[in-house]
Amino acid sequence: MRCSLAQSTVAISGRGKEANKLVWQWMVRANRQRGQGMVEYALILVLVSIVVIVILLTMGNQIQNVFSNVVAALG
Repeated sequence: MRCSLAQSTVAISGRGKEANKLVWQWMVRANRQRGQGMVEYALILVLVSIVVIVILLTMGNQIQNVFSNVVAALG
């Protein structure tokens, strides 16, 4: 048996369908905001990844030389 979220909401202060409708609208809005936040985090992650890739492509040899010098100094 499948029960929808709208059917399972509880009526507030005896107003019945009006209260259920308000609760349902609030829940839908909250879910949209959660999804929007996830999209924003994904965009930030993509942007940071692109910046890291560009830095590694432009300075890769210099970074490799620094690590090689550190390994040589330790070994």
